[in-house]
Amino acid sequence: MRHLTMRLVSAAQLLKQAMNRRMLVALSMGFSCGLPLLLTLSVLQAWMKEEGVDLTVIGAMSLVGLPYTLKFLWSPVMDRFVPPFLGRRRGWLLITQVLLMLTIIWLGQTDPVLHPVRIAVIAILVSFCSASQDIVVDAYRREDLTDHELGLGSSLYVNGYRLGMLLASGGGLILADLIPFSAVYTIMAFCLIPGIVTTLMTSEPINIFGTPVTLAEAVIDPLREYFSRQGALWILAFILMYKIGDSMASAMTMPFYLDMGFSKTEIGAVVKLFGFWATLAGALAGGVVLLRVGIYRGLWVFGVFQAISTAGFSVMAVMSPSVLMLSTVIAFENFTGGMGTSAFAAYMASITNKKFTATQYALLSSLMGIPRVIAAAPTGYMAKETGWPVFFLACALIAIPGLLLLTRLNPAHAESR
Repeated sequence: MRHLTMRLVSAAQLLKQAMNRRMLVALSMGFSCGLPLLLTLSVLQAWMKEEGVDLTVIGAMSLVGLPYTLKFLWSPVMDRFVPPFLGRRRGWLLITQVLLMLTIIWLGQTDPVLHPVRIAVIAILVSFCSASQDIVVDAYRREDLTDHELGLGSSLYVNGYRLGMLLASGGGLILADLIPFSAVYTIMAFCLIPGIVTTLMTSEPINIFGTPVTLAEAVIDPLREYFSRQGALWILAFILMYKIGDSMASAMTMPFYLDMGFSKTEIGAVVKLFGFWATLAGALAGGVVLLRVGIYRGLWVFGVFQAISTAGFSVMAVMSPSVLMLSTVIAFENFTGGMGTSAFAAYMASITNKKFTATQYALLSSLMGIPRVIAAAPTGYMAKETGWPVFFLACALIAIPGLLLLTRLNPAHAESR
């Protein structure tokens, strides 16, 4: 009886940790960050295709996403300067969120056929405002959450982000069958209001580390401080390598599903819809586990699971096509991927200096995106030359160097317990 009582008390404490203000803010801000992303990518491409815009122009529009990759260039401004209202983090949040709403509405009111250059410029402005919001939200989350809460808080942020993406892409395209795209963009812009309300109602993180005095200090000191740490290069190598196998496998999954003979309906239902909820469940479960075991041990456990789940595609490749097998592999892969993403995001937040949070996190998150682009480039050639079973097995084995790099890290820098 005493043991049961202790377990109930522990569960109640865990629920209290998961439902406090900081966690709800992380979820809400994640939603605000995820919603704008696909409005300048897949939704905009669908609109342009429907209007008969040339495919070359549509393809070139993918460049409007560059601000997300280059956001570290202006992140020091948000560490150095403090708006005259709401404080350093909330002030910048309100500015970026209001500008983001206005530019999304402006984008929806522009004709992609008559003004393709104008719509490209406005789409870049939307991406710029969205990337700027990401910078401030990442900094706010790091400074608002305690070290112990970073794991669960990061997982709730990731889940909110994915919900925002789902609303923009799935909900936006469904609405576009019923109303004009211009109205869709206006509705999506107003869906950012909960994020603005969150910014106004939440509290400003306590700044005990001070603010850079000059812009030069905001640019140079974050780099100097980071590279003065023991093992700084090992940390960078780890960030590059931890999810590289997962990124390589993901780049080729769609051709693999089609090659295996699955219909587009089966892929949409299992991979996109079922897989989406598996990823959300994994991110949430990962955050709860991180509360128990800490970030460093979570990186080990989730990294191993990620590699095993990638190897599951090799098993599926040598079996007859089966929706049950596809569902099992997708559920496990997306679930473990969600767990790994939570731990990875929490780790990157935990190693930033709170005086330069915006700049250092922007640099690390930009670095994290490099493998997704570069490592994915040769995957088609690899799959063609080796065959699917060997290709996915190789992707699973490529995860090993990233796990071994964990031995070079200082657990104290990643431990949230």
